[in-house]
Amino acid sequence: MVNRELIRAKVLQLVYAFYMGGDKPVDIALRELEASLAKANDLYYHLLSLIVAVTREESLRHEVLLQKAAREKTPPPSTRFIDNRFARQLEENTTLRKFEESRRLAWKDDIEYVRRLCDLIEQTDIYADYLAADEDSYEADREVWRKLYKQIITVDDDLDDLLEEQSLYWNDDKEIVDTFVLKTIKRFEPDAGADQELLPDYKDPLDRKFALQLLSVTVDGEAEFRQYIERASQNWDLSRMPFIDIIIMQIAIAEIITFPEIPISVTINEYIELSKSYSTPKSATFINAMLDSIARALIDDGKVAKQMTQEV
Repeated sequence: MVNRELIRAKVLQLVYAFYMGGDKPVDIALRELEASLAKANDLYYHLLSLIVAVTREESLRHEVLLQKAAREKTPPPSTRFIDNRFARQLEENTTLRKFEESRRLAWKDDIEYVRRLCDLIEQTDIYADYLAADEDSYEADREVWRKLYKQIITVDDDLDDLLEEQSLYWNDDKEIVDTFVLKTIKRFEPDAGADQELLPDYKDPLDRKFALQLLSVTVDGEAEFRQYIERASQNWDLSRMPFIDIIIMQIAIAEIITFPEIPISVTINEYIELSKSYSTPKSATFINAMLDSIARALIDDGKVAKQMTQEV
């Protein structure tokens, strides 16, 4: 599940914390990085479990409504939402069940939030249109949850607050982990049953090594990398630059030097995107120009063998 986009963001957060925290040993930062990445995986499973928790709560509500309909001799409520084939398949998923059995966190401990989310869902046109639609298929079942997740869960401030209380890491992780959950929903196939594959802990088996190496090289090479930043800054006073911009460039330099298989243009673009989330509105343009100049200097100095493949 962890990919390099998430890894770069985590390294940025931890390098910043490393400098703010004084003389903390690098090995502690490396352990914190691994713990942080593991927590991101936990969040992925926890958010998938939320779909199951909502379905279970809706099943309890259905029983109440069914009894009421019997007493009042009115038509029974629709079972379509609680019988949603995608949600039921997810509930039976072998990997997700193992996660739920091995972790202390469970949505039953936050049942008031689950109930409030059910209320929100029941008030949406998505929910109403789904119950009223003629189409009855697995694809429709899966699609309604994709829509509900994207339009409600990804933007729910109450959920963000709840997750932040449960883990300091999760507040920064949720936006990107939401994209992983949506990708997982789209990948589900009915024939896979309980054995439907979820996203692996790491998208690439080498990504764990990438994460640890990127962090350690960034910190170890600080003095050298700052020299390249100073050379590229020309008339800019380094002390007046946002500190986060300096760290972003430092990590980018570490990646350019350490990972020859990653094109320079890809690295620069990735850190420009990071700056849009973590720095000032003007930083992206500035970092773009700086990293372009730094990369060319690294090539001229023989620090990297790869070339600039395109203008960035």
